[in-house]
Amino acid sequence: MNCAISGEVPVEPVVSKKSGLLYEKRLIETHISDFGKCPVTGEPHTIDDIVAVKTGKIVKPKPLHTASIPGLLGTFQTEWDGLMLSNFSLEQQLHTARQELSHALYQHDAACRVIARLKKERDEARQLLAEGERQLPAAPEVASENVTLSNGKRAADGGEQGPDAKKMRLGISGEVITELTDCNAALSQQRKKRQIPPTLASVDALEKFTQLSSHPLHKTSKPGIFSMDILHSKDVIATGGIDTTAVLFDRPSGQILSTLTGHSKKVTSIKFVGDTDLVLTASSDKTVRIWGSSEDGSYACRHTLKDHSAEVRAVTVHATNKYFVSASLDSTWCFYDMSSGLCLAQVTDDSEKVDYTAAAFHPDGLILGTGTAQSIVKIWDVKSQANVAKFGGHTGEITSVSFSENGYFLATSALDGVRLWDLRKLKNFRTFEFPNANSVEFDHSGSYLGIAASDIRVFQTASVKAEWNPVKTLPDLSGTGRATCVKFGPDAKYVAVGSMDRNLRIFGLPSNDSTEDSAQDS
Repeated sequence: MNCAISGEVPVEPVVSKKSGLLYEKRLIETHISDFGKCPVTGEPHTIDDIVAVKTGKIVKPKPLHTASIPGLLGTFQTEWDGLMLSNFSLEQQLHTARQELSHALYQHDAACRVIARLKKERDEARQLLAEGERQLPAAPEVASENVTLSNGKRAADGGEQGPDAKKMRLGISGEVITELTDCNAALSQQRKKRQIPPTLASVDALEKFTQLSSHPLHKTSKPGIFSMDILHSKDVIATGGIDTTAVLFDRPSGQILSTLTGHSKKVTSIKFVGDTDLVLTASSDKTVRIWGSSEDGSYACRHTLKDHSAEVRAVTVHATNKYFVSASLDSTWCFYDMSSGLCLAQVTDDSEKVDYTAAAFHPDGLILGTGTAQSIVKIWDVKSQANVAKFGGHTGEITSVSFSENGYFLATSALDGVRLWDLRKLKNFRTFEFPNANSVEFDHSGSYLGIAASDIRVFQTASVKAEWNPVKTLPDLSGTGRATCVKFGPDAKYVAVGSMDRNLRIFGLPSNDSTEDSAQDS
């Protein structure tokens, strides 16, 4: 039987007690809820007047078109057409999305070109501003045509000069210049009275040097000591590693005092600042950091300097311990104030593009020596930031530079070995052909010269015409890791060597020989 409302076979059949008519449950309940009467007779009805009827499962007859093969084929064709229409619609949407993405990428590329043009215009405006500032009248104490080296010899008397070199005068004030000049005068006067300290290790003692200890200070995952310095007053050795950390090592006790973490790439240079608790580190991550100790003895970063745009290769501290210089592969060197971390001058030389790989202050503080990746050594006047001389002749990048304490000699190392330069005549007077020389260092008295190459060699310094005699050749480290840096301890009582196998090696007198030498000195 069919439903009295829909005329179809009900799924849930119910019967009215009053009229006896058959309904679909959901339909009659909805009608009674809305109107309260029978939809056929019009008599009043409630939900209680409806009685459910139990029936067997009702199977709906199949549609007529599915009862034959042509009907089925028609059904399949209809479904296929629907699928194809859906696929076509998706392809249209994909094509539209691709067009929108292409348009967005074009707009992004155009925006990048606009930004690049604006940056170029900004840089040109800054350059014009800097040139305008350089054309302002210079301070009387700075405006000197010829720069005098520490020995009184003017750079104009010999050597190559860079009169066309650009100087970015960002703020070295007359007060700072006066301070540097006064320091130079005091140190030059002291140097004339300088004597070799009686406690300095003798040549005989150096000839007996042997390896006393070896200390693995850096990580095995990224082994290698790239730079080193020694605080003579406390006999503390600082090492900069390829593992991005710097380590402060107490040599007498053989203990690590502190590990400085913060750089994201290798530490290329490390320096103590006089006898203070400050440490400078330079890194391949383009930054320089100033570290200071706290009351508990731990070190924390006080300033992170980000003035360079490429790897920083060297830092060197001025004799006042108030200023320092950093040298970078971005073709500039920066002059900093130590206390504030402010860059007072960033210097470049547009007469020739060079990348700076090494730097060192002259002992008197008014001359700066820099090495470059282009095998050139440049000498700068710090007061005017002028390139007053340059030396060529090396092969490969300059790996280190070191001034002798007497102020007359400069030693430089490179791929082809070590060269000694006479600053009075501005010429090379001696060459040591040690392939792959990584480091060269005068001791604090200027009596010995250390060279780190495939092995470590120590020479006794002499005059320009006299022979520089070899004193000691320390063991070849090429089998375990090439030597990267060499430093003399206090009074040259020991030699510290850093190498690529992450070990800090100490060479000195064995305990018995040391005791005997002390007794003889007494």
